Amino acid sequence: MPSTPQAGSFYELVGGEPTFRKLVNEFYAGVATDPVLRPLYPEEDLGPAAERLTLFLIQYWGGPTTYSQQRGHPRLRMRHAPFKVGPAERDAWLHQMRRALDTLALPPEQDAKLWDYLTHAAQFMVNSPT
Repeated sequence: MPSTPQAGSFYELVGGEPTFRKLVNEFYAGVATDPVLRPLYPEEDLGPAAERLTLFLIQYWGGPTTYSQQRGHPRLRMRHAPFKVGPAERDAWLHQMRRALDTLALPPEQDAKLWDYLTHAAQFMVNSPT
């Protein structure tokens, strides 16, 4: 059974699950047509990848722990290791995520906090110099 959100968490502050679902849905709408990112997703349907990212972000920011209950420890670098992630992929990911984040129109402090995390996470996933 998923845990309850942490009281006063960033998850609650930004609007909970609907906010993260909107962010990820907007992000994957861009991924679907992105010439750099789309080849990184072998599944025809991007839905499962979108659901995994949604649950991960919800859990990371203080929401229910459904992600870990379904998939175990995130192990983000390990899960992304089969895919070449270089500067071009990182930059394309950040471009699509920035576009998606802008659709949320969060207050500046919340936007900055989320964007800071996303930029660090994107850099952390880089596993190739090209």
